[in-house]
Amino acid sequence: MNKKDLERFKNIILGKKEEVIKNLEYLRSTILDSTTREATGDHSAYSFHMADQGTDNMEREKAFLFAARDEKYLKQLDMALERIENGTYGICRVCRKEIDHKRLEAVPTTTICFDCKVAESGR
Repeated sequence: MNKKDLERFKNIILGKKEEVIKNLEYLRSTILDSTTREATGDHSAYSFHMADQGTDNMEREKAFLFAARDEKYLKQLDMALERIENGTYGICRVCRKEIDHKRLEAVPTTTICFDCKVAESGR
């Protein structure tokens, strides 16, 4: 892969990383806001009805799950940036051939080409 292509994919990854970080900040503030409110005993934003409390707990749990998913994706983005730096980005870890640019545009964190992924999924 040439330097121009690597730079383009680096910019794509950095853009996705920025989006994920913003989303994580929002999720963390949402989670912290609700847990702080509960810890201080301020339930004015919450109903005392059990069904409403269950919904609030479910929403908080979803926020935790989304944050965990985003943190995992952030690590994958960082690893892709490392592969760009060490010259292994865009090389299939199975067959060692270059991964198609369209696949990298769709899944910039991938380490496996389409054909190898299909073969892997068919096992």
